Amino acid sequence: MARKSGVCAFCGRKASEVRLMIQGIDAEICDSCAEQAHIIVKEQFGDTQKDKFASKGFTLKKPAEIKAFLDQYVIGQDEAKRTLAVAVYNHYKRISQKVEADEVEIEKSNIILVGETGTGKTLLARTIAKMLNVPFAIADATVLTEAGYVGEDVENILVRLLQAADYDVPATEHGIVFIDEIDKIARKSDNPSITRDVSGEGVQQAMLKLLEGSVVNVPPKGGRKHPEQPMVAINTKDILFIAGGAFDGIDRIIAARKRTNVIGYGNGGNEVINKDNMLQYLSPADLKKYGLIPEIVGRLPIITHLNPLDETALKRILTEPKNALVKQFTKLFAMDNINLIIKDEVLDFVVEKAIEFKVGARGLRSIMEAILNDAMFELPSDSTATELVIDREYAEAKLEKSGLKKLHVGD
Repeated sequence: MARKSGVCAFCGRKASEVRLMIQGIDAEICDSCAEQAHIIVKEQFGDTQKDKFASKGFTLKKPAEIKAFLDQYVIGQDEAKRTLAVAVYNHYKRISQKVEADEVEIEKSNIILVGETGTGKTLLARTIAKMLNVPFAIADATVLTEAGYVGEDVENILVRLLQAADYDVPATEHGIVFIDEIDKIARKSDNPSITRDVSGEGVQQAMLKLLEGSVVNVPPKGGRKHPEQPMVAINTKDILFIAGGAFDGIDRIIAARKRTNVIGYGNGGNEVINKDNMLQYLSPADLKKYGLIPEIVGRLPIITHLNPLDETALKRILTEPKNALVKQFTKLFAMDNINLIIKDEVLDFVVEKAIEFKVGARGLRSIMEAILNDAMFELPSDSTATELVIDREYAEAKLEKSGLKKLHVGD
């Protein structure tokens, strides 16, 4: 039978009635029928990895490529970067897995980062999400309380991720959540609570279903749930959770387990203990002793630590990363046609103050802002200004004027 040219073999419409007619060997199909066929195939077989991610600009790189990208933004912390790179790579490989009835199913491996404040925990998580081009949200565990009490429900963590994905549920279900200050919801003693611990153990219990993977109904605008409120169902099975915390005082727990003290002698004289970085000996048992319930520790199976930042690392942070502070301020002044020159002695001074204040890399910006604030106020209005040279004497005077020099731990 001769084929009927210019007519869709599925709906019978003519070429003049459709936008596009796709020609095959013995038949033609219009663009509308092709779209319908695509929808039917997706409903029947589900999305492939390409369907899920390629349209969103998702690109999964190899672990070495992930670490190389992190190196552009985060100074040092090589062990943490390697651990994160492998964990993220395996997680998104797992999502692409098509599980048959008799095939091994790969379980999700969430991550916990332990390190002092300002060592780069949040920056690592944010940079990985930026590289992968997936939705990313930061949740502060300190504001979470058990359902029914003043504070935020645990489900509000997912609301932030949903909002970051522009309310695209499939994209949300493949995003990354960074739960900051997770050490602040540790239970108050090592024994299970017999009374309500609504901002500690209670929150940990409520968080279990998110970390493990389940369908959670969340209010799209956040806040407390109520019966009349519309809900959005989000499956957390493929959401990667990265938890971070300073765990202040956990070094003493590690030291006790190693049968040593923080002064730094080895266990029985056979093992040399690095007293300056006890976190490198961190184990799941230490997290449980600190106050995380065993179920939470079990659902955060990948544990890594961040090393304290020394003078060399802090100075490199000021100048080397792609978005280093010196580069940022230089660009700000350049937008007003002013050439900013910061002498090396100023960088040493800034690092000295950051170590004195014990605020890590996060404190570098505060110190730089205090030094440059007067210049950023005055020079844009000065049409004759073309260059600003910052030396140590200038930096010391401006920091003294700002009052920031009085900052100390606990402020």
